[in-house]
Amino acid sequence: MSDEPEKPEIEEIEPEAPDESAVAAVRHRGSNEYFRKMMDQNFLEYASYVVKDRAIPDVDDGLKPVQRRILWSLYKIDDGRTHKAANVIGNTMHFHPHGDASIGDALVVLANKEYFITKQGNFGNILTGSPAAAPRYIECSLSPMGREVLFNNDITEFVDSYDGRSQEPVVLPVKIPSLLMLGSDGIAVGMASSICPFNLAEVCTTAAELIRDPKHDIFTTMQAPDFPGGGQIIFDRAAMEQIYKTGRGSIKVRSRYTYDKSANCIDITQIPPTTTIEAIVEKVIDLVKQGKVKEITDIRDETGLDGLKITIDLKRGADPDKLMQRLFRMTTLEDSFSCNFNVLIAGVPRVLGVRELFEEWTAFRMECVRRRTHYDLTKKKEKLHLLQ
Repeated sequence: MSDEPEKPEIEEIEPEAPDESAVAAVRHRGSNEYFRKMMDQNFLEYASYVVKDRAIPDVDDGLKPVQRRILWSLYKIDDGRTHKAANVIGNTMHFHPHGDASIGDALVVLANKEYFITKQGNFGNILTGSPAAAPRYIECSLSPMGREVLFNNDITEFVDSYDGRSQEPVVLPVKIPSLLMLGSDGIAVGMASSICPFNLAEVCTTAAELIRDPKHDIFTTMQAPDFPGGGQIIFDRAAMEQIYKTGRGSIKVRSRYTYDKSANCIDITQIPPTTTIEAIVEKVIDLVKQGKVKEITDIRDETGLDGLKITIDLKRGADPDKLMQRLFRMTTLEDSFSCNFNVLIAGVPRVLGVRELFEEWTAFRMECVRRRTHYDLTKKKEKLHLLQ
């Protein structure tokens, strides 16, 4: 007999198959179905809000909500004198549910268009890219044009502001096609808007001619955009017709320059709207350092009260025209402006051509005139009733 103890027998137990319902429950918990549905819904609501209430202008008055609220705030506090921009921003916050920074930026952009707002102080420079001074140092007010063409409370539809404490206009009854006059650009979720500005006189003339004759040829009264920084548009009739018809396309804009023979230098006096003086100067300096341009001895910004001026000093014997042709190819002295006439029509984004934009504004303005006539007639009937 062996003294070693007997080893107990170990019974092997096969693992049980997992319960299918338990596996399904684990998969369900891991899928985060509730959160996925919530995120989808919230994202759609956010995207809709950005499109309708922030980035895309309305076809009727050509304004984004923040711009409309700024002008409405200026109208509410208007007393014929300028107001501190900080006070305007504070008053606009009664209607705009976002921070003061977004209102301040929009105020500067709208004031620099110099149509509806009279500005006083340093509002920056769209040509050099320099920023505006702090809102506590600059002032603004409604311009005489803004007072004349923007407001008529008798025919304006109002809604409650975001907190329900005051009312704001849905759209302003603008008497001119402000969308094409001001231009606009904005980036929303999945879409963008880029509308080039046109000359005020040409826009008003075209609108009047289209009211008289809906088949009026727009090119006879409004041939091309009018950018605030100037520049020479490389006119392409086919490209412009495409923009006028579809609302999409590209416009080439080239800088204007003169050659001063006595000083042997080139003076650039107008640049495309898509660039700045600083960007141009830095690019030219970079080309000189790389040895790609050897005819230039110096480049400097001499912009002052007389307007934009970039001076390029040349070496003796350099051909200014050939040099500028090379700089047009290698720098933003010649650039393209991409058009995307995306606007809101009854809260729905649509891309329209120029003629369609005029048609939408004309229909809106006719409705304003009808409502104004109905209001005046009602008031006169009430007065006649009292006199009888």
